[in-house]
Amino acid sequence: MIALLAGALFGYRQFMADDSTAAGCDNPLRLSLAVSPELVPVAQATATDWVRSGVSVANRCIAVDVASAESADVAAAIASRSELNLAGVTGAQQVKVPNLWIPDSSTWLRRLRTLGPNLVPADAPSIASSPVVVAAPQPVATAAFGWPQTKLTWKQLLGKMTTGTGLRAGIVEPTRDAAGLAGLVSLAVAASDGGANAQQNTAAAMRGLVAGRSAVRDDLLQRFPRANDQAALASAISAAPLSEQTVNAYNAKTPVVPLAALYPEPASAALDYPFTIVPGGDADRTTAAERLRAAFTGDKYRDRLAAAGLRAADGTTGKGFPSAPGAPAAGGQGGAAGADLNVVDRILSTWTAMTAPARTLSVFDVSGSMNRPVPTAGNAPRMAVLLEAAKRGLSLFDDTWATGLWVFSTELDGPGTADYKELVPIGPLTSNRQTVLNALNGIKATERGDTGLYDTILAGYKRLKDGWEPGMVNTLIVMTDGENDDKNGLNRDQLLQELGKIKDPAKPVRVLIIAFGPDVAPDGLKPITNLTSGGVFAAPDPAKIGDIFLQAITTR
Repeated sequence: MIALLAGALFGYRQFMADDSTAAGCDNPLRLSLAVSPELVPVAQATATDWVRSGVSVANRCIAVDVASAESADVAAAIASRSELNLAGVTGAQQVKVPNLWIPDSSTWLRRLRTLGPNLVPADAPSIASSPVVVAAPQPVATAAFGWPQTKLTWKQLLGKMTTGTGLRAGIVEPTRDAAGLAGLVSLAVAASDGGANAQQNTAAAMRGLVAGRSAVRDDLLQRFPRANDQAALASAISAAPLSEQTVNAYNAKTPVVPLAALYPEPASAALDYPFTIVPGGDADRTTAAERLRAAFTGDKYRDRLAAAGLRAADGTTGKGFPSAPGAPAAGGQGGAAGADLNVVDRILSTWTAMTAPARTLSVFDVSGSMNRPVPTAGNAPRMAVLLEAAKRGLSLFDDTWATGLWVFSTELDGPGTADYKELVPIGPLTSNRQTVLNALNGIKATERGDTGLYDTILAGYKRLKDGWEPGMVNTLIVMTDGENDDKNGLNRDQLLQELGKIKDPAKPVRVLIIAFGPDVAPDGLKPITNLTSGGVFAAPDPAKIGDIFLQAITTR
């Protein structure tokens, strides 16, 4: 006989056992199967049929424990089992690693393989699919996007998000949601085509999404309009990257305001539901898992997918699949290969940096050398090039951040005075963003000042430590084009000694040094940043300071 038990301990949602399946099977070979929630009914019915067909391995009947588990949680558990961490994903402690796993996207497998090539198998064929769409309330889709007649591009959506059209974008946290990540990547790639404004466009789009993000999908869906009047439409979410299946499931409940599924071009990476045999099982379980995989095919299975609002792996649809205006033809959703992982990692790093609460002090070198021209930037002064990069970088700072602004050289207010000066006290950007921007616009380099770097670093570190706030990343960001040459100040050994005295592991302050121009030797600064768990970011060509500034901020 056979057995099927649905209700394992590794998922948040559990299912009661089927009382009729355990009879007569005294010693089943058990398989634990963790499934993305939307696929659970399909997987449960398919596994039930399979075990009832009388399959056996090594003369043992089979039991399949099916459980609903968020893909992010299982991915984190697999990484954690090898004492590794998946960036941006936590909470794996309560999740048990299954024998079999069907996440919603191969992106999870690709991210895991970057941690260790043997964490998940190279071969994990897709057993379902769902395009990533932009979900919008149908009245908004018609008015703002010309749905269903007009095709939408990600660049057009980006434009509507960043030009004051009143579009309220939402997203499910992309470090945990594959559809949210696919949408974020598509928007970022569209922004990268913006030439000189690419960084600003990316930051503006991300800031809008940060304001509209939800930790879980159900929360985001609750923020779509519940009424068809103008006030409800204006105050609700206008657009969000979600899977086609999510839109189908939402509309199946006949809401007052249905959602339109928009299919922007070029197509994002579709959800592809890879059937994954997790390494570490014994040979009999691996054999059983391989045989179970074959059950996730055929017309009956395709029809089950259709009932759940899902497509088959090749994009075709079964009977009863909900038809929607503007939907691609069967098999035409595209985008399944996914973005380059380097691109994904960079975008996730930027996103994480923008969403992690932060308290920063930015310190700008205004010594005389900052007046030197930069040949690769049309001979603009170094100061002007740095300030332009800083103003673009400021757009990356979320309103939840607190930030302050100093300048430094040597004896800024005359002989015997400090090398540094506060222009803007550390405060929340909700109230002082414009103040910081105005201060940046007013910064000028001195005529002959030297570089009082070490005294400034110590003073800035003390300021951040004195006002240290828990739950925030407390960071000193120092931008300089020269070595310390303050004859009356600390030397490097003295600075390291003083930092060592006041450093408190319970109140960490990171020091990031952005060194630009040919006059700085980054290796000489690394002992300072190593002591504070920070980093040195070098741009020998000052014209590249914008890229380096972005890199530094996203690794803080």
